[in-house]
Amino acid sequence: MLRFVCRVKWLALLLGMVLVGTTFAANVSEANEKKVLRAGMIGLDTSHVIAFAKTLNDPNAKGELAEVQIVAGFSGGSPDVEASWSRVEKFTKQLDEMGVEICDSVEELLGKVDVVLIESVDGRPHLKYAKQVIAAKKPFFIDKPVAGSVAEAIEIFLRAEAAGVPCFSSSSTRFASKIQQARNGKLYGKVLGADTFAPCSFEPHHPDLFWYGVHGSEMLFTIMGPGIETVSRIHTEDTDLVVGVWEGGRVGTFRGNRKGMSPAYGSFVYGTKGVGVGGGYEGYVPMLVEMVKFFKTGVPPVAHEETIELFGFMEASDLSKAQNGAEVSVKEYLGEARKKAEAAIAADKK
Repeated sequence: MLRFVCRVKWLALLLGMVLVGTTFAANVSEANEKKVLRAGMIGLDTSHVIAFAKTLNDPNAKGELAEVQIVAGFSGGSPDVEASWSRVEKFTKQLDEMGVEICDSVEELLGKVDVVLIESVDGRPHLKYAKQVIAAKKPFFIDKPVAGSVAEAIEIFLRAEAAGVPCFSSSSTRFASKIQQARNGKLYGKVLGADTFAPCSFEPHHPDLFWYGVHGSEMLFTIMGPGIETVSRIHTEDTDLVVGVWEGGRVGTFRGNRKGMSPAYGSFVYGTKGVGVGGGYEGYVPMLVEMVKFFKTGVPPVAHEETIELFGFMEASDLSKAQNGAEVSVKEYLGEARKKAEAAIAADKK
Protein backbone atom coordinates (compact mmCIF):
# COMPACT_ATOMS: atom_id res chain seq x y z
CA MET A 1 0.00 0.00 0.00
CA LEU A 2 2.81 2.37 0.93
CA ARG A 3 4.59 1.58 -2.33
CA PHE A 4 1.38 2.39 -4.26
CA VAL A 5 0.97 5.75 -2.50
CA CYS A 6 4.60 6.69 -3.23
CA ARG A 7 4.14 5.79 -6.88
CA VAL A 8 1.01 8.00 -7.10
CA LYS A 9 2.86 10.92 -5.47
CA TRP A 10 5.77 10.45 -7.87
CA LEU A 11 3.43 10.48 -10.88
CA ALA A 12 1.68 13.62 -9.57
CA LEU A 13 5.03 15.34 -9.11
CA LEU A 14 6.10 14.36 -12.62
CA LEU A 15 2.81 15.62 -14.06
CA GLY A 16 3.22 18.91 -12.18
CA MET A 17 6.72 19.36 -13.60
CA VAL A 18 5.41 18.73 -17.12
CA LEU A 19 2.62 21.26 -16.63
CA VAL A 20 5.02 23.87 -15.26
CA GLY A 21 7.40 23.29 -18.15
CA THR A 22 4.59 23.58 -20.66
CA THR A 23 3.35 26.80 -19.07
CA PHE A 24 6.86 28.22 -18.98
CA ALA A 25 7.42 27.35 -22.64
CA ALA A 26 4.10 28.97 -23.56
CA ASN A 27 5.03 32.11 -21.62
CA VAL A 28 8.43 32.28 -23.31
CA SER A 29 6.81 31.83 -26.70
CA GLU A 30 4.29 34.58 -25.94
CA ALA A 31 7.06 36.89 -24.72
CA ASN A 32 9.05 36.27 -27.89
CA GLU A 33 6.01 37.02 -30.02
CA LYS A 34 5.48 40.27 -28.11
CA LYS A 35 9.07 41.48 -28.15
CA VAL A 36 9.12 45.17 -27.33
CA LEU A 37 10.90 47.12 -30.06
CA ARG A 38 13.18 49.94 -28.99
CA ALA A 39 12.35 53.13 -30.90
CA GLY A 40 14.31 56.34 -31.29
CA MET A 41 12.99 59.80 -32.22
CA ILE A 42 15.01 62.19 -34.38
CA GLY A 43 13.97 65.85 -34.19
CA LEU A 44 12.32 66.77 -30.88
CA ASP A 45 10.67 70.02 -31.99
CA THR A 46 7.06 68.94 -32.50
CA SER A 47 4.25 68.19 -30.05
CA HIS A 48 3.93 64.80 -31.78
CA VAL A 49 7.08 63.71 -29.93
CA ILE A 50 5.41 64.04 -26.53
CA ALA A 51 2.02 62.73 -27.65
CA PHE A 52 3.52 59.64 -29.29
CA ALA A 53 5.86 58.90 -26.37
CA LYS A 54 3.07 59.21 -23.79
CA THR A 55 0.97 56.71 -25.74
CA LEU A 56 3.68 54.17 -26.55
CA ASN A 57 5.41 54.34 -23.15
CA ASP A 58 2.20 54.17 -21.15
CA PRO A 59 2.64 51.26 -18.68
CA ASN A 60 -1.05 50.45 -19.19
CA ALA A 61 -0.80 50.33 -23.00
CA LYS A 62 -2.58 47.37 -24.61
CA GLY A 63 -2.19 45.39 -27.83
CA GLU A 64 0.13 46.81 -30.47
CA LEU A 65 0.70 49.99 -28.47
CA ALA A 66 2.52 47.95 -25.82
CA GLU A 67 5.01 46.53 -28.33
CA VAL A 68 7.10 49.64 -29.06
CA GLN A 69 8.87 51.82 -26.49
CA ILE A 70 10.51 55.19 -27.12
CA VAL A 71 13.95 54.75 -25.51
CA ALA A 72 16.12 57.44 -27.14
CA GLY A 73 15.87 60.85 -28.77
CA PHE A 74 18.04 63.33 -30.67
CA SER A 75 16.98 66.98 -30.40
CA GLY A 76 17.93 68.41 -33.78
CA GLY A 77 16.11 71.68 -34.47
CA SER A 78 16.09 74.38 -37.17
CA PRO A 79 17.28 77.90 -36.24
CA ASP A 80 15.35 79.52 -39.11
CA VAL A 81 11.95 77.96 -38.32
CA GLU A 82 10.22 79.51 -35.31
CA ALA A 83 8.01 76.46 -34.73
CA SER A 84 11.25 74.49 -34.30
CA TRP A 85 13.73 76.67 -32.36
CA SER A 86 11.06 77.99 -29.99
CA ARG A 87 9.96 74.50 -28.91
CA VAL A 88 12.86 72.07 -29.26
CA GLU A 89 14.32 72.73 -25.80
CA LYS A 90 10.92 72.36 -24.11
CA PHE A 91 10.04 69.09 -25.81
CA THR A 92 13.53 67.66 -25.29
CA LYS A 93 13.25 68.39 -21.58
CA GLN A 94 9.80 66.78 -21.37
CA LEU A 95 11.04 63.65 -23.11
CA ASP A 96 14.05 63.50 -20.79
CA GLU A 97 11.73 63.76 -17.77
CA MET A 98 9.78 60.79 -19.15
CA GLY A 99 12.92 58.66 -18.86
CA VAL A 100 13.91 58.74 -22.54
CA GLU A 101 17.67 58.95 -23.11
CA ILE A 102 18.70 62.08 -24.99
CA CYS A 103 21.57 61.38 -27.41
CA ASP A 104 24.20 63.81 -28.68
CA SER A 105 24.05 62.56 -32.26
CA VAL A 106 21.96 60.56 -34.70
CA GLU A 107 24.77 57.99 -34.84
CA GLU A 108 24.61 57.46 -31.08
CA LEU A 109 20.83 57.06 -31.20
CA LEU A 110 20.99 54.51 -34.03
CA GLY A 111 23.21 52.28 -31.90
CA LYS A 112 20.54 52.04 -29.21
CA VAL A 113 17.34 51.36 -31.15
CA ASP A 114 15.59 48.86 -33.43
CA VAL A 115 13.32 51.31 -35.28
CA VAL A 116 13.20 55.06 -35.86
CA LEU A 117 10.68 57.90 -36.01
CA ILE A 118 11.94 60.96 -37.93
CA GLU A 119 9.90 63.66 -36.23
CA SER A 120 11.50 66.99 -37.14
CA VAL A 121 8.75 69.56 -37.75
CA ASP A 122 10.94 70.98 -40.53
CA GLY A 123 10.82 68.69 -43.55
CA ARG A 124 14.12 69.90 -44.99
CA PRO A 125 16.43 67.83 -42.70
CA HIS A 126 14.46 64.64 -43.33
CA LEU A 127 16.54 63.54 -46.31
CA LYS A 128 19.78 63.92 -44.32
CA TYR A 129 18.34 61.97 -41.39
CA ALA A 130 16.85 59.32 -43.67
CA LYS A 131 20.23 58.69 -45.31
CA GLN A 132 21.73 57.94 -41.88
CA VAL A 133 18.85 55.69 -40.87
CA ILE A 134 18.92 53.81 -44.18
CA ALA A 135 22.69 53.25 -43.85
CA ALA A 136 22.03 51.73 -40.41
CA LYS A 137 19.32 49.44 -41.90
CA LYS A 138 16.66 50.58 -39.40
CA PRO A 139 12.97 50.60 -40.44
CA PHE A 140 11.60 54.12 -40.09
CA PHE A 141 8.52 56.33 -40.07
CA ILE A 142 8.73 59.94 -41.31
CA ASP A 143 6.29 62.43 -39.84
CA LYS A 144 4.74 65.07 -42.03
CA PRO A 145 5.95 66.66 -44.21
CA VAL A 146 7.91 63.74 -45.63
CA ALA A 147 10.61 66.14 -46.93
CA GLY A 148 11.26 69.74 -47.93
CA SER A 149 10.35 69.06 -51.57
CA VAL A 150 8.74 66.31 -53.59
CA ALA A 151 12.10 65.60 -55.29
CA GLU A 152 13.65 64.94 -51.87
CA ALA A 153 10.67 62.77 -50.92
CA ILE A 154 11.22 60.67 -54.06
CA GLU A 155 14.93 60.45 -53.24
CA ILE A 156 14.21 59.15 -49.74
CA PHE A 157 11.93 56.41 -51.06
CA LEU A 158 14.30 55.43 -53.88
CA ARG A 159 17.21 55.14 -51.45
CA ALA A 160 15.14 53.12 -48.96
CA GLU A 161 13.87 50.77 -51.67
CA ALA A 162 17.37 50.20 -53.07
CA ALA A 163 18.68 49.37 -49.60
CA GLY A 164 15.70 47.17 -48.69
CA VAL A 165 14.81 49.35 -45.69
CA PRO A 166 11.07 49.61 -44.95
CA CYS A 167 9.65 53.10 -44.44
CA PHE A 168 6.48 55.15 -44.76
CA SER A 169 5.12 58.62 -44.09
CA SER A 170 1.63 59.81 -43.27
CA SER A 171 -0.55 62.32 -41.52
CA SER A 172 -2.64 60.88 -38.70
CA THR A 173 -5.81 61.92 -40.55
CA ARG A 174 -5.32 59.07 -43.02
CA PHE A 175 -6.19 56.44 -40.42
CA ALA A 176 -9.42 57.94 -39.07
CA SER A 177 -12.02 55.16 -39.16
CA LYS A 178 -14.54 56.84 -41.48
CA ILE A 179 -11.81 58.02 -43.84
CA GLN A 180 -10.71 54.41 -44.17
CA GLN A 181 -14.31 53.22 -44.57
CA ALA A 182 -14.85 55.75 -47.36
CA ARG A 183 -11.72 54.58 -49.17
CA ASN A 184 -12.79 50.94 -48.93
CA GLY A 185 -16.31 51.63 -50.24
CA LYS A 186 -17.99 50.89 -46.90
CA LEU A 187 -19.67 54.30 -46.53
CA TYR A 188 -21.16 55.19 -49.91
CA GLY A 189 -19.87 52.57 -52.32
CA LYS A 190 -17.11 53.12 -54.86
CA VAL A 191 -15.77 56.66 -54.55
CA LEU A 192 -16.63 58.99 -57.44
CA GLY A 193 -15.34 62.16 -55.80
CA ALA A 194 -14.66 63.84 -52.46
CA ASP A 195 -14.26 67.22 -50.78
CA THR A 196 -12.11 67.70 -47.68
CA PHE A 197 -11.35 70.71 -45.49
CA ALA A 198 -8.73 71.45 -42.84
CA PRO A 199 -6.55 74.26 -41.45
CA CYS A 200 -3.91 75.52 -43.88
CA SER A 201 -1.31 77.84 -42.37
CA PHE A 202 1.98 78.35 -44.26
CA GLU A 203 5.71 78.26 -43.40
CA PRO A 204 7.98 80.20 -45.79
CA HIS A 205 10.65 77.49 -46.14
CA HIS A 206 8.18 74.89 -47.44
CA PRO A 207 5.73 74.60 -50.34
CA ASP A 208 2.47 76.14 -49.11
CA LEU A 209 0.43 73.01 -48.44
CA PHE A 210 3.30 70.97 -46.97
CA TRP A 211 3.15 72.74 -43.63
CA TYR A 212 -0.44 72.20 -42.49
CA GLY A 213 -2.48 71.63 -45.63
CA VAL A 214 -0.96 68.15 -45.70
CA HIS A 215 -3.60 66.93 -43.22
CA GLY A 216 -6.58 67.78 -45.40
CA SER A 217 -4.74 66.74 -48.56
CA GLU A 218 -3.92 63.36 -47.00
CA MET A 219 -7.59 62.87 -46.18
CA LEU A 220 -8.45 63.60 -49.80
CA PHE A 221 -5.89 61.15 -51.17
CA THR A 222 -6.92 58.46 -48.71
CA ILE A 223 -10.51 58.67 -49.88
CA MET A 224 -9.76 59.07 -53.58
CA GLY A 225 -6.77 56.73 -53.80
CA PRO A 226 -3.90 57.11 -56.29
CA GLY A 227 -4.24 58.21 -59.90
CA ILE A 228 -4.02 62.02 -59.72
CA GLU A 229 -3.57 63.69 -63.12
CA THR A 230 -3.93 67.46 -62.77
CA VAL A 231 -4.24 70.15 -60.09
CA SER A 232 -5.50 73.74 -60.09
CA ARG A 233 -5.70 76.17 -57.19
CA ILE A 234 -7.59 79.30 -56.21
CA HIS A 235 -5.83 81.31 -53.50
CA THR A 236 -7.08 84.16 -51.30
CA GLU A 237 -5.83 85.55 -48.01
CA ASP A 238 -8.06 83.30 -45.92
CA THR A 239 -8.69 80.29 -48.16
CA ASP A 240 -7.17 77.94 -50.69
CA LEU A 241 -9.36 75.78 -52.91
CA VAL A 242 -7.32 73.05 -54.59
CA VAL A 243 -8.97 70.90 -57.26
CA GLY A 244 -7.55 67.58 -58.41
CA VAL A 245 -8.67 65.53 -61.41
CA TRP A 246 -8.03 61.80 -61.12
CA GLU A 247 -7.92 59.11 -63.80
CA GLY A 248 -11.37 58.48 -65.24
CA GLY A 249 -12.43 62.09 -64.68
CA ARG A 250 -13.06 61.78 -60.93
CA VAL A 251 -12.75 65.12 -59.11
CA GLY A 252 -11.54 65.75 -55.56
CA THR A 253 -11.12 69.07 -53.77
CA PHE A 254 -9.27 70.30 -50.70
CA ARG A 255 -10.36 73.52 -49.01
CA GLY A 256 -7.60 74.97 -46.82
CA ASN A 257 -8.95 77.37 -44.22
CA ARG A 258 -7.21 80.12 -42.28
CA LYS A 259 -10.47 81.39 -40.75
CA GLY A 260 -13.70 79.76 -39.57
CA MET A 261 -12.33 76.40 -38.46
CA SER A 262 -14.94 74.73 -36.27
CA PRO A 263 -14.91 71.82 -36.81
CA ALA A 264 -11.37 72.02 -38.14
CA TYR A 265 -11.33 68.80 -40.18
CA GLY A 266 -13.94 67.07 -42.27
CA SER A 267 -14.92 65.50 -45.58
CA PHE A 268 -17.83 64.86 -47.92
CA VAL A 269 -17.91 61.77 -50.11
CA TYR A 270 -19.67 61.09 -53.43
CA GLY A 271 -20.14 57.39 -54.08
CA THR A 272 -21.97 54.92 -56.28
CA LYS A 273 -24.36 54.10 -53.41
CA GLY A 274 -24.96 57.59 -52.12
CA VAL A 275 -23.39 60.79 -50.88
CA GLY A 276 -22.75 62.10 -47.41
CA VAL A 277 -20.43 63.22 -44.67
CA GLY A 278 -17.15 61.37 -44.35
CA GLY A 279 -14.60 61.33 -41.58
CA GLY A 280 -12.24 63.81 -39.96
CA TYR A 281 -9.47 63.82 -37.39
CA GLU A 282 -9.65 61.09 -34.68
CA GLY A 283 -6.37 61.59 -32.82
CA TYR A 284 -3.01 59.84 -33.06
CA VAL A 285 -3.83 56.37 -31.76
CA PRO A 286 -5.13 54.86 -35.06
CA MET A 287 -1.90 55.87 -36.82
CA LEU A 288 0.31 54.66 -33.96
CA VAL A 289 -1.38 51.24 -34.10
CA GLU A 290 -0.61 51.03 -37.83
CA MET A 291 2.93 52.26 -37.20
CA VAL A 292 3.60 49.48 -34.70
CA LYS A 293 2.19 46.89 -37.11
CA PHE A 294 4.56 48.27 -39.74
CA PHE A 295 7.56 48.07 -37.43
CA LYS A 296 6.70 44.44 -36.65
CA THR A 297 6.05 43.32 -40.23
CA GLY A 298 8.09 45.69 -42.40
CA VAL A 299 5.02 46.20 -44.61
CA PRO A 300 4.18 49.92 -45.11
CA PRO A 301 0.49 50.79 -44.64
CA VAL A 302 0.82 53.49 -47.32
CA ALA A 303 2.41 52.85 -50.72
CA HIS A 304 5.38 55.10 -51.50
CA GLU A 305 3.88 56.06 -54.85
CA GLU A 306 0.69 57.31 -53.23
CA THR A 307 2.66 59.52 -50.83
CA ILE A 308 4.69 60.83 -53.75
CA GLU A 309 1.49 61.65 -55.67
CA LEU A 310 0.12 63.43 -52.61
CA PHE A 311 3.18 65.65 -52.27
CA GLY A 312 3.31 66.20 -56.03
CA PHE A 313 -0.29 67.42 -55.89
CA MET A 314 0.54 69.83 -53.08
CA GLU A 315 3.79 71.17 -54.56
CA ALA A 316 2.39 71.51 -58.08
CA SER A 317 -0.47 73.57 -56.62
CA ASP A 318 2.10 76.31 -55.93
CA LEU A 319 2.79 76.44 -59.67
CA SER A 320 -0.93 76.70 -60.36
CA LYS A 321 -1.18 79.51 -57.80
CA ALA A 322 1.67 81.37 -59.52
CA GLN A 323 -0.17 80.95 -62.83
CA ASN A 324 -3.48 82.37 -61.48
CA GLY A 325 -5.16 79.00 -61.09
CA ALA A 326 -4.02 77.36 -64.32
CA GLU A 327 -4.29 73.57 -64.52
CA VAL A 328 -0.95 71.81 -63.96
CA SER A 329 -0.12 68.22 -64.92
CA VAL A 330 0.92 66.41 -61.74
CA LYS A 331 2.29 63.50 -63.76
CA GLU A 332 4.63 65.78 -65.71
CA TYR A 333 5.62 67.62 -62.55
CA LEU A 334 6.49 64.36 -60.81
CA GLY A 335 8.44 63.22 -63.85
CA GLU A 336 10.75 66.22 -63.52
CA ALA A 337 11.03 65.75 -59.76
CA ARG A 338 12.03 62.12 -60.22
CA LYS A 339 14.81 63.16 -62.60
CA LYS A 340 16.18 65.48 -59.90
CA ALA A 341 16.05 62.69 -57.32
CA GLU A 342 17.79 60.21 -59.59
CA ALA A 343 20.47 62.80 -60.47
CA ALA A 344 21.14 63.45 -56.78
CA ILE A 345 21.55 59.72 -56.10
CA ALA A 346 23.83 59.31 -59.12
CA ALA A 347 25.97 62.25 -57.98
CA ASP A 348 26.47 60.58 -54.59
CA LYS A 349 27.85 57.47 -56.31
CA LYS A 350 30.58 59.35 -58.22
